[in-house]
Amino acid sequence: MPKVGIRDVAKLAGVSTGTVSRVLNNHPSVTRDLRARVSGIIEELGYMPDPSARSMRSKVSRLIGIVIPDLTNPFFSELVQSAEQAAARHGYNIIVMTSFDHAAKEADRIGQLTSRKVDGIILVPSNDFHTIKLPKGLPIVVVDRLMPGYSGIASDHRSGVRLGVEYLLKLGHRRIGFISGPKHSVPASDRLKGYRDAMEQNGGKVQNAEPSLIAEAAFDYESGRAAGNYLLARARSERPTAIFASSDQQAIGCMRAAYDLGIPIPAALSIVGFDGIPLSSMTIPRLTTMKQPIQKIAAAAVAVLLNERPAPSVDHPILFACELSEGETTATPQPD
Repeated sequence: MPKVGIRDVAKLAGVSTGTVSRVLNNHPSVTRDLRARVSGIIEELGYMPDPSARSMRSKVSRLIGIVIPDLTNPFFSELVQSAEQAAARHGYNIIVMTSFDHAAKEADRIGQLTSRKVDGIILVPSNDFHTIKLPKGLPIVVVDRLMPGYSGIASDHRSGVRLGVEYLLKLGHRRIGFISGPKHSVPASDRLKGYRDAMEQNGGKVQNAEPSLIAEAAFDYESGRAAGNYLLARARSERPTAIFASSDQQAIGCMRAAYDLGIPIPAALSIVGFDGIPLSSMTIPRLTTMKQPIQKIAAAAVAVLLNERPAPSVDHPILFACELSEGETTATPQPD
């Protein structure tokens, strides 16, 4: 069966190929009745525009590249899905690449996307991002990990953690442990600052008084479990009555550590995570977490790339507030 072309649609509709093109591109000059008639014929014939030909004419690929450190991390997976949905609403597709949190691979992925003529890149940078050179002339929006000297879009990590720790303080906890992220991670640093802000301003014990209340860990489950063991494997009078984890995966690992040690949640230990990934609502008990507005971050990044929203400046990134999602892992502390 011969392929249906735009001329076939135009002939049957009794219009020019230019009119069909304007219908396909939602041009405002097309009347409602004409749009309905041409759209009906397009559907009847099963006409599918050639995206490569449209790209050559418009000088845009209608492709957006996304480079993330780790596709297995639920946060990044949800970010990609949200970006794909946002891009589709504008008639764009996405190409996803993984840097494995390595600067050389990151530079290679950006180069590959540039050679494929993408219209822009959403980048979650590696911790060594500052060592690579970015291509000139290609719009790149940094998200999640805001790097010094670059504009970007992210959750307000510091304020989000501060609010979460303040929630624990309001419940009556004072000995609050904290599982931080990797030492050289910008979001991890901001989250640690949020913990210190809350503790110092509300009378909790701070790191200088009890450095053992802070455990550094990667953002994954096993690291959270190890950090939980470190914080909890001590006498009851010395262990924290609550723990704030810098990621939901860490928090879930910490829950396992508590289970292994026979510490009931939330009766003897309250736990709060950070991210709001879908898995946080599936744990038993259901995890209390500070939810990042991932869909808003992704939609803003796409809008900036497509010039539908002003780009953030170096001094004024676009920050979105986190929201407490109260589950079943928090309660008032038991007396010692």
